[in-house]
Amino acid sequence: MKIVKENVGGGQAPATAQDLELIGALARKPLGPEEVYTFSVRLCDNEVDRDFERFTPQTLEELAPMFVGKAGIFDHQWSARGQAARIYKTEIVREGGRMTRAGDEYVWLKGCAYMVRTDSNRDLIAEIEGGIKKEVSVGCSVEHAICSVCGRDRTQADCGHEKGREYGGQLCWADLEGAGDAYEFSFVAVPAQPAAGVVKALGGRQAAARLEEEAALGRKYLDGLRDEVVRLALLADRELDGRAMKSLAGKLSHQELEELRMSYARRAGERFPLRTQLSYEAKNAPFDEENKAFLG
Repeated sequence: MKIVKENVGGGQAPATAQDLELIGALARKPLGPEEVYTFSVRLCDNEVDRDFERFTPQTLEELAPMFVGKAGIFDHQWSARGQAARIYKTEIVREGGRMTRAGDEYVWLKGCAYMVRTDSNRDLIAEIEGGIKKEVSVGCSVEHAICSVCGRDRTQADCGHEKGREYGGQLCWADLEGAGDAYEFSFVAVPAQPAAGVVKALGGRQAAARLEEEAALGRKYLDGLRDEVVRLALLADRELDGRAMKSLAGKLSHQELEELRMSYARRAGERFPLRTQLSYEAKNAPFDEENKAFLG
């Protein structure tokens, strides 16, 4: 069961010596405090959300180590170009004075992430510090969704209880149990919600396999699009170097490739206009005297 849960991000968290050591374990070289920007995010919690589902405290404990090393991207678009940050440590935060709708202590999963300071992400860092980029959403999977009324696993069969309704004064929701995997966290363009949003796809391991299959199909599509861009570019301009064009296409995003494809297709069409294969010229054909008898 794939989970995408929206929440509110955190703020800047100055890197300590311990943080730099943990970051160094993920980086290829030791990084100094002046080279990294660190911040915290609220990944997910155990509150009953707007879909009447919730992570149990145990599930949050299981997810915590799974998020270490996972990337921060945008709008759940899986691409190497979109990777903006990486989680280097997680922490379970317990707020003893606050209770959930389920009646237990409020618990949330905190993620500490880092970015390498570069000219290209300077604006993103400014947006995080300015509170513009603060909503985040996590992608993960769980194995079970347990009905709070009857205790049955809703991923196996419909128990008949409708989430959000009350039965004998007891609210029905689903407890998300058995962490399967953590995929990523994303910066998303949605306002913070009192309770996190959840998008489901049944089948814990099956969901992960399906995501991998879809990712493979996406890569295959992009490879085909890159080949098409190179082909059209060489048709439009014979002076282009094929190898250089192929190298350039491999670095472009899907949107950039589509724009180039349309541009080169138009230019190639101008250079090699389509011509009809049939000719409709009027010809003075001689009258066939032998077929005259068939005319009425």
